[in-house]
Amino acid sequence: MTSREAWLLRAFALWTIWVWGTRIWNVFSADNSVGFIVVHVALALVSVAFAVAALVVVNRVRRRHSDRHVEELATGS
Repeated sequence: MTSREAWLLRAFALWTIWVWGTRIWNVFSADNSVGFIVVHVALALVSVAFAVAALVVVNRVRRRHSDRHVEELATGS
């Protein structure tokens, strides 16, 4: 994964977290039914969980790539 691809995925994940955070804030601020609130909180939790998982995967892949690059420099391969 290139650095550009990693930053794109990070931006998407952070955007998702920000959008759902503001959406839930608005859901609780307005006069909505309990069913509406439950559905939107569930959607937010799933979306944010996927975003966090994407951040974790991107960071692991980038770290693995970085470690491999440092190892190659150390061995001269």
